[in-house]
Amino acid sequence: MPTPFEDAVAAYGQGDYAAALQLFRRVADEGDAAAQYNLGYLYDTGRGVPQDLAQALAWYTRAAEQDYAGAQYKLGVMHAGGRGVPRDDAAALAWLRKAAERNHAGAQYHLGLLYDAGLGAPHDAAEAMKWFRKAANQNNASAQYNLGIMYAKGEGVPPDPAAAAAWYRRAASQNQAGAQHNLGVMYASGQGVPQDFREALNWFHKAAEQGNASAQFNLGVMYANGRGVRADPVEAVAWYRKAAELGSASAQFNLGVMCEHGVGVPPDDVEAWQWFTLAASLPEAKAATRELALSRRDEIAARMTATQLEAAAQRVRTWRPA
Repeated sequence: MPTPFEDAVAAYGQGDYAAALQLFRRVADEGDAAAQYNLGYLYDTGRGVPQDLAQALAWYTRAAEQDYAGAQYKLGVMHAGGRGVPRDDAAALAWLRKAAERNHAGAQYHLGLLYDAGLGAPHDAAEAMKWFRKAANQNNASAQYNLGIMYAKGEGVPPDPAAAAAWYRRAASQNQAGAQHNLGVMYASGQGVPQDFREALNWFHKAAEQGNASAQFNLGVMYANGRGVRADPVEAVAWYRKAAELGSASAQFNLGVMCEHGVGVPPDDVEAWQWFTLAASLPEAKAATRELALSRRDEIAARMTATQLEAAAQRVRTWRPA
């Protein structure tokens, strides 16, 4: 005969969260750590009950104090993000370490992030690398991606492009968009792998289809320049536009150029002015991009009518990242 805990798990699996809540509560009140964790999760996600982060924190804490790694991980994440509790990086580090030492891959990854950022403890690239590697060896895609970055930059380890590419590939095979993009960059540049524009295009596509703005921008560059594919300015404009709408200053600048000169799109000074202005205004825009964008905008403005300038300015005022 099923136990109350098994009944709770079955109810959850069937989508009857209210019943699961009651059943988990019954077992949690008896001190069962797994039930306490699951009860906390229901309060955390608002399933079967209105979301209540204070209750989630309380139940996670009861489970964590019994060394339940999943609850320790959740407490670490809540303290790190200030969810249901004031942000406390030191407390986050302490809880994540408890879970990480019990081999919880998510906690190992987040612990690596804290050491990498110097939150809750001094910055320690070697310590970050250690915890990323532990999580990566458990197939945590985000940790694999971060290991790739550290090998690529030589943080906590000598630079090793081949190792970076290998870790990016492992994460990319799990559909990690950042790793797919970075692997594409390595194929495009021939770093850590033989240069192969078609392979770069393949990985850029995979990341771009997940909404990665950098990959969308790079696809635009590939299609504009015919790298790994026949040159197609219309397709280049389409990918630049996707990245531009997400807030990529580089894509906004390139799209402005295409609109100004009518490449892949009908010439449109109003739209070109809009994109040049936005590219120059974004905080992440490089100084050279900002300077060029302002120069192109001012040159276009000299031939625009007052009506066109007002229409372009209105577009800028109302634009929001997608």
